[in-house]
Amino acid sequence: MKQSAGILLYRNIQDEVQFFIVHPGGPFFAKKNEGWWTVPKGELLPDELPLEAAIREFKEETGHDVTGVFIELQPITQKGGKKVFCWAAEGTLQPTDIVSNTFEMEWPPKSGKMKSFPEIDKAGWFNYAEAVELVNERQIAFLDELLQILNGSDNLRQS
Repeated sequence: MKQSAGILLYRNIQDEVQFFIVHPGGPFFAKKNEGWWTVPKGELLPDELPLEAAIREFKEETGHDVTGVFIELQPITQKGGKKVFCWAAEGTLQPTDIVSNTFEMEWPPKSGKMKSFPEIDKAGWFNYAEAVELVNERQIAFLDELLQILNGSDNLRQS
């Protein structure tokens, strides 16, 4: 089973929690919006701990380090069967400041031409209602769990 790990960055603006989520780059996702956004995440390398992978992938997809207290959230399994580990961390990253790594693929298909695309083409801060509309439906569980933890913030599970 494939496994990914990611970081759900959050911030509190005027007593409202906002979530930092990203839109995948490349031609397959160019016209897809609602339900296609995600926490910055990626697959674990062999022998890599999930939190290490999450921190590495966040850096690769946004160009920024994430530090601070990491709140472990319950893993989810996406529709395709991939298990996703996630940690929440408080942050203030500006979406316009992201610099994503790139990937290459043949484009257009069967053209024999390789083209480079950013792994992430957009990022943003969204309140709960907005994030629920945009994020992969299985990842809504991360938003819900983080809100529950923050609302009872005396008992944070930290890792």
